[in-house]
Amino acid sequence: MTNEELMNVVGGSVTFSAALVTAIVSAFKGLYELGQSIGSSIRRVLGGKYCKIN
Repeated sequence: MTNEELMNVVGGSVTFSAALVTAIVSAFKGLYELGQSIGSSIRRVLGGKYCKIN
């Protein structure tokens, strides 16, 4: 193939960069931790196991 033909070759695969994967994983971790905190708070309040403010 000539250089001109090589410049016109289009790949068919989708690639993910490491930065994109890291950002997605970080977002899921953040949502998981938020849900865990909210769930723990609801469980503590409904169970009456929380420290009362004087």
